[in-house]
Amino acid sequence: MKYGCVIFDLDGTLLNTLDDLKNAVNAALAMRGYAPRTQEEVRLFVGNGVAKLIERAVPAGTSAEEAAAILADFREYYNAHLNVETHPYAGIAALLGKLRAAGVKVGVNSNKYDAAVQLLMNDHFPGLFDKAVGESAAVPKKPSPIGVETLLKALGADAESAVYVGDSGVDEQTAKNAGLPFIWVSWGFRKAEEMPELPEHYAEDAAQLEGMLLG
Repeated sequence: MKYGCVIFDLDGTLLNTLDDLKNAVNAALAMRGYAPRTQEEVRLFVGNGVAKLIERAVPAGTSAEEAAAILADFREYYNAHLNVETHPYAGIAALLGKLRAAGVKVGVNSNKYDAAVQLLMNDHFPGLFDKAVGESAAVPKKPSPIGVETLLKALGADAESAVYVGDSGVDEQTAKNAGLPFIWVSWGFRKAEEMPELPEHYAEDAAQLEGMLLG
């Protein structure tokens, strides 16, 4: 066993949530008469929590009050539609099962708000993870290391035995801040050329990631 604990990002790493996020953004914009955003635009907007997503999605010059109202509309719509088109990436559920069977602790650290994280993890991966944390009053957004530290403590693991797996520069910085090695996955929301630099360790599919985690 190579690692005793694996901490995963959620959106863009375990689950493809992009269509539901795009639909919620566009529903909120439409309520205020604004033009919709493309999937490609939303892909580039995500990664730093929903408040930052809306800040990036609203038209330039939008007032703080208007942006806050759009954020509230987004949250209401997304809460009701966050699991319509969302689905796991190929091979991910099987990989989580193999990690659990090998005795590896599995944690999830997301910038999505915590209630949504719990719903999605329990729906798509029941019994396949030990603990998941999203943004909350107790866990600030990544790249803060507090989410990782919270998971390590809850799972009885330490940084020396753990690895962080994610799809973005935010995830890479989170791993660095927490003192964990990082594995980048190429199938998520950030392309290689959009990373600060190509990480030393990366996986192009779940089978390759399995070899890196359990090899």
